Amino acid sequence: MCPPADDKPKGPAGSDEAPVPDFDLLAQNMGRFMEEAGKVTAAYLKPIERGEAKTGAADEVSEMVKTIGRVAERWVTDPRKVIEAQASLTSDFMSLWASTLKRASGEEAAPVAEPDKRDARFADPDWSAHPMFDFVKQAYLIGSRWAESMVDRAEDLDPHTREKARFYVKQIASALSPSNFVATNPELLRETLKQNGENLVRGMKMLAEDVEAGGGELKIRQSDGGAFEVGVNIATTPGKVVYRNEIMELIQYAPSTEQVFKRPLLIVPPWINKFYILDLNAEKSFIRWCVTQGLTVFCISWVNPDERHAAKDFESYMREGIFEALDAVEQATGEKRVTAIGYCVGGTLLGVTLAYMAASRDKRIESATFFTTQVDFSKAGELSVFVDEDQIRAVEEQMAQRGYLDGARMAGAFNMLRPNDLIWSYAVNNYLKGKLPTAFDLLYWNSDSTRMPAANHSFYLRGCYLENRLSKGEMTIGGKRLDLKAVKIPIYNLAAKEDHIAPAQSVFIGSQCFGGPVDYVMAGSGHIAGVINPPSKVKYQYWTGGRPEGVFADWAKGAVEHPGSWWPHWLGWVTSQAPKQVSAREPGGGALTPLEDAPGSYVKIRV
Repeated sequence: MCPPADDKPKGPAGSDEAPVPDFDLLAQNMGRFMEEAGKVTAAYLKPIERGEAKTGAADEVSEMVKTIGRVAERWVTDPRKVIEAQASLTSDFMSLWASTLKRASGEEAAPVAEPDKRDARFADPDWSAHPMFDFVKQAYLIGSRWAESMVDRAEDLDPHTREKARFYVKQIASALSPSNFVATNPELLRETLKQNGENLVRGMKMLAEDVEAGGGELKIRQSDGGAFEVGVNIATTPGKVVYRNEIMELIQYAPSTEQVFKRPLLIVPPWINKFYILDLNAEKSFIRWCVTQGLTVFCISWVNPDERHAAKDFESYMREGIFEALDAVEQATGEKRVTAIGYCVGGTLLGVTLAYMAASRDKRIESATFFTTQVDFSKAGELSVFVDEDQIRAVEEQMAQRGYLDGARMAGAFNMLRPNDLIWSYAVNNYLKGKLPTAFDLLYWNSDSTRMPAANHSFYLRGCYLENRLSKGEMTIGGKRLDLKAVKIPIYNLAAKEDHIAPAQSVFIGSQCFGGPVDYVMAGSGHIAGVINPPSKVKYQYWTGGRPEGVFADWAKGAVEHPGSWWPHWLGWVTSQAPKQVSAREPGGGALTPLEDAPGSYVKIRV
């Protein structure tokens, strides 16, 4: 007989009945699971056996252990404080245990620890409804928050070591979350029983494929890679490659209006990622939008470098990148003066170039826009945890072996800034749920990583992040000492409120380094979404507040909030400087012969 309805067994996700697996099929799938696990091991060992294993992981683990060890040293020097810290943790766990016993006896009990409302890891109702999973969740939150507090409360710890320790504790806590394991995640347990373990077989198969794709290291897929093709359904704004050299292709985009503004626009994107973040699709494309507004748009597409580019440094990227692009723009349009945009490290290069041009009395760039760019690194973002003498030396040793930094290293660093969102959510979805990630153009771009030339990257890490030479007036390029105060042209400096890579405060401080008029504007959201915010989709806002003077907090307090995209505000700033219009220019209409259709060949070189 069936039990009464009220006595039906409860499943791990609070369902009316526990999923009952087909045990024969479950056993078969566990055998297949082990076979796929063997393939993962083989994919990991293959590059080691061939002597092609990537280096650097051991250095990173060593750095983490050393950093957390320094925190521990500060605590063990005072036994009284250790006892207090242990008592605090014990007290929280005793409170949790008492709360759990109350729930077990049918009483209401307020939670001891609750996750952030935005934390999607614990969204399944059974994390709260089921006493066992609720206990596991709260125990994890208590433990991870206690570990974070140990870093914050450690005395006599230098700021850089403290930031590194916070970062590493966050990585460990994210990895150990109960949401990452089948036995402690109610949703995963339910799905595994329901699918007789088929999800784990699919997941292990994908894991083997991703380790193989990463050359022995895990390269987590964040998007359905087969859903996009550069030049087909992503990076599709019409144009031509009109110039090419060793490190860049220059794209001139086809006009879509009969009249265009006389002064051309040159975009200098970052080489840490590919340029098509500014041309994802027709709706999100900043480049396409600029073309529709009557701008003649040129964009640099950097090569994905290899060992041949090892000696290409910042000066090379300035001369062979920006300077040769300016020459090509003049040949294509007859215009000697342009307005320029620099994004992220492309903006840092543009700042370096403007200072060099000021010293050389070169006036070809009449105004400049910076997207989430740092020229002063005194308040640099979270990537600064990777920058100190020991870590830079380790990176330089890695780059010396090949002439470049592997793209996976930079991609991994960016993902580690948001481990729950960009690492573990995909690990759970892909390898435990056995689901392919959805097709998402932004994450496809994010995974399309690039390598860093050794000389260029070393100069950037040391000259900018470590020594902050540019804003101090101590940087030398091409025999000229660079002074940003000598840059007198109008500047539009766009920061993003929630940017962890180029924080709004850092961009604000950098704005004060220039010697001419600066419009500081702060967009909503972060490093990418704050920039890619088209007017057709009113998703975020932006703030204006006059010149970036004084303290950032005071500027932000007095800033005026505007709904919608900052793009039209910027367009008004650009076109008011040079309002004259001419007949539209077709790519190749000048002295340059088009080499191929946009987006060109360099952007299609994958790691």
